[in-house]
Amino acid sequence: MKDTRIQAITQWMKRVLPLLLGFMLTPVAAHATEAPKTGGTLRILVSSAAGTLDPQISYIGLTKFFETPVYDTLLTYPKFAGPNAQPVIPNLAENVPQPEDNGLTYRLTLRKGVHFSNGQLLTVADVASSFRRIFAAGSPTAGPYYSAIKGADACLKDPAHCTLAEGIETDAATNAITFHLSRPDPEFLEHLAWLHASILPASTPPHDMGNTAPPGTGPYQITDYDPTTHMRFERNPYFHEWSHDAQPAGFSDHIEVTFGLEPEASVTAVENGQADLMYENVPLDRLGEVGSKYTAQVHIFTPLLYYYATLNVNEPPFTSLKVRQALNYAVNRHAMVIYDGGSAVASPQCQLLPEGTPGYERFCAYTAGASPQNPAPEWAKPDMEKARQLVQESGTKGMRVTIVTPSGGKSDNTALDLRSILEDLGYKASVHSISPAIHFTFVQNSDNHVQISIGGWNADYPSAASFLDTLFACSNFHPHSDNSPNMSGFCDPHIDDIMHHAAQLALTDRAASNAAWAQADKALMAQAPAVPLVQTKRVVLVSKRTRNVIITLNDEILLSQLQVP
Repeated sequence: MKDTRIQAITQWMKRVLPLLLGFMLTPVAAHATEAPKTGGTLRILVSSAAGTLDPQISYIGLTKFFETPVYDTLLTYPKFAGPNAQPVIPNLAENVPQPEDNGLTYRLTLRKGVHFSNGQLLTVADVASSFRRIFAAGSPTAGPYYSAIKGADACLKDPAHCTLAEGIETDAATNAITFHLSRPDPEFLEHLAWLHASILPASTPPHDMGNTAPPGTGPYQITDYDPTTHMRFERNPYFHEWSHDAQPAGFSDHIEVTFGLEPEASVTAVENGQADLMYENVPLDRLGEVGSKYTAQVHIFTPLLYYYATLNVNEPPFTSLKVRQALNYAVNRHAMVIYDGGSAVASPQCQLLPEGTPGYERFCAYTAGASPQNPAPEWAKPDMEKARQLVQESGTKGMRVTIVTPSGGKSDNTALDLRSILEDLGYKASVHSISPAIHFTFVQNSDNHVQISIGGWNADYPSAASFLDTLFACSNFHPHSDNSPNMSGFCDPHIDDIMHHAAQLALTDRAASNAAWAQADKALMAQAPAVPLVQTKRVVLVSKRTRNVIITLNDEILLSQLQVP
């Protein structure tokens, strides 16, 4: 069954690929000379909602896409395209602070005259409260991103009584904010720019707000949300643009989001002008169509994103290193590329850092003729003989394995292929599909005993730590919790030391830091807590009337900047 499916899609791609390459190489019509279109209603289609709207809790790319024009952080990445769209710039703060006291002190000044969407004036008290709330509400990056703040250790142990009294000093008279760290954090400025550091009113309850969006300071506010059907944005009546590069004013008066349409139907709706943007990639069987007929409406870009299978090292049979390595050897990454649209929009992924990430050095430990000790320069083909040998040595042959995957789309083909591979290796494999809205939290919780899951990971910001530390550090595994980004439950103190060393080197020697991150990537792949599959491009279709599509490495498409009549 697996071979037949791959053969059929391969033949189909031979017909489609020339058309797909055509729209990749054809210049998109420029609209920069047209007068800006302010007003109107922007219509967006999404297959399913992404759960909570709480900006300090959600860890889903879709939520970040929606909430970038709703919430603000003290610092941010520039909201324009191109290589200069980093490093961070001031946002709610007037300055990017320089580290003092050997990286233990950061001083900022809060902007004056900024209001939340409920009319409340932004103050330094809101800033201090928001950082306490990161711990009290259980943000998934409280530990990995903010534990260097003085008092954070106590907050992690007792979130309900978090004070950060020694870690955050404020002066209402001067709008001054001073962060005191217990240890240097070479990426602290980037952490201040991450969505989980959104500044909310001090009155915001210290728990997940779920379907209720707290007030923000951005140009839009979420006024209506039903995760089964729709979301609505209106302008924030109190917003004024303080920095176009940091948080530009929006163009559309209203933004309407509809949930529940399958990608196939979404493509047709956008082609017909019934909607302006579909969030999901154009489906595989429609790429040729949009490439030949709607070239000017297609936008392709490469985010720091890849897809992989997480292997739970605390659940048999993946408690065995040999089994984890066997599946890495056995997976057919050529098939995975085909499932994701072919070589024009996907490439084999054989390591845990995607191309474009600082510290990336191409290698493949699991391909024919390679090993963790002698990796190949790139993936070539599976090594089923080596994989079967490792499974035989592990003594786990015949065990039951369930693959948990988000329902719909390419994940289904990926899961079915992995099931076939596991069966070829001698396991009794099955696929359990669940709603994408709950998939991410479900597979994080160790109480659900997920053995293997399909998912993707997009960098929080351009950083090796955003992949390696967040997904595989000991400190990011939280048993019995829905907020446990280390979904494999992997913990190796030696590799943690390598990652910590790499992070500290960034303070003084960026090149040496990148080399150390590359070493961490190789060390992690030797332990195989996951099976990297593909790195993909985003293929986004917009309506004929949609203008001003701005794409950045950090924020992807800027929702607030899309223009419609």
